[in-house]
Amino acid sequence: MKQLLFILLLLGYAVFGQEPNNSTQVLLDNTSKEFTYNEYLGYVKKYHPLVKNANLEINKAQANLMMARGGFDPKIEVDFKEKQFKNKEYYSILNSSFKIPTWYGIEIKAGFDNNEGVYLNPENTVPNQGLTSLGISIPLGQGLFINQRMADVRKAKIQMQLSQAERKLQAIAVLYDASVAYFNWKKNFNEVKLYETYSSNAQIRFNGIRSLIKAGDKPAIDSIEAGIIVKNRLLSLEDSQLKLTKSKLELSNFLWLDNTIPLELSDEITPESQLEFTIQETLKTNDLLDNEFSINNHPKINALESKIDILTVEKKLKANMLLPKIDVGYSYLAEPSYIDNYQFEDYKIGLNFYFPLFLRKERGSLKLAKYKIQETEFILSLEKVQLSNKINAQKIEIQSLQKQKNIIKGLVKDNATMLLSEERLFSFGESSLFLINTRENNLVSAQLASIVLENRFYISNSELFKIMANPD
Repeated sequence: MKQLLFILLLLGYAVFGQEPNNSTQVLLDNTSKEFTYNEYLGYVKKYHPLVKNANLEINKAQANLMMARGGFDPKIEVDFKEKQFKNKEYYSILNSSFKIPTWYGIEIKAGFDNNEGVYLNPENTVPNQGLTSLGISIPLGQGLFINQRMADVRKAKIQMQLSQAERKLQAIAVLYDASVAYFNWKKNFNEVKLYETYSSNAQIRFNGIRSLIKAGDKPAIDSIEAGIIVKNRLLSLEDSQLKLTKSKLELSNFLWLDNTIPLELSDEITPESQLEFTIQETLKTNDLLDNEFSINNHPKINALESKIDILTVEKKLKANMLLPKIDVGYSYLAEPSYIDNYQFEDYKIGLNFYFPLFLRKERGSLKLAKYKIQETEFILSLEKVQLSNKINAQKIEIQSLQKQKNIIKGLVKDNATMLLSEERLFSFGESSLFLINTRENNLVSAQLASIVLENRFYISNSELFKIMANPD
């Protein structure tokens, strides 16, 4: 009967000398379809609503640029007024114009006026056929080299670059959260497979012990101890299955199809078994671990630099407000039938001058604009240092976790060897069920620690991916 028990135990623990992932790999390859991490990220990048929402930032920036350029659109203006009272035409006034704004604040204007009436204001009197005009308006102080329309266009163009950087930052945040959900799903999946194996082994051992008790080779108390292990394994299995179900639901939050259709994983889908060897290539962190990473093109740095550029345009506009407002206008006047006969003595000119004496409002606005630039420059300098330190710290963490993984693999192998040795001693009657359970618990703890450490390794790589902020 002792030989029978030894055979049962060997059947139950035949997988102890293997890595937990290797036993899972055989199960995955033979019975189910893998959902690889690279394929999963492809779904998230292409269909997730928040990633699509990040892409809308570019569209909004393009719309803002179109709005800003609208300030330079040519304009047609028509102003018509007429008054009739007691069969008398008091006045009929028609003022129409076509204006073309240009980049440096210069405005070209063509107009046609046709006014008549008994009580017409003398200054509105024009020839019977009307009066045409062609003129130009030039700002000699404020608005010549920069004005609100020019500033809006410049800021809108810079906003395009800022939106590109912000889109990457928003997308990378979604991809990081999605990656953590995938890694937790894989971790819980491996734990379920581990507990399923040990629950089966505990049941085999329990049946073997009961057979030996019936044959009189073992005391009845051993069945109690074997039954406790069975219950503990079933309890751990049930808890791990609950975690797996919750992690699958959490993972489903990031899975969508076209037209914003949510997608759920079927029970037959399993995580990638060889993720350990493909994750760095998928996240493109393998090159960074071997080479230096330049932060000059980092989205956070680009975003802050774009903000400084926008504030610089705003500062130039505020500085321009310190100049006096001097607008000079000239219009050539002619009757429609005499347009070809240039009479330069027929004209209309205008001059507008405006200048506050103390300029306290303008000087205060300029100082605030300068302070905002300094504030953003301080943040930029701090962000550069923090990014460099974060990247270096993350690289060190990944290298350390790689070393820890190698150590834990050795621990799993050693505990498996100790368990096999204890089983052999048990078959010779030189050990006890208690010692076998102790050895098994140590092996389970080592394998669980290996799964947790593997999960930390995956998350650490995804954190480096998040710091790099390059979702494309």
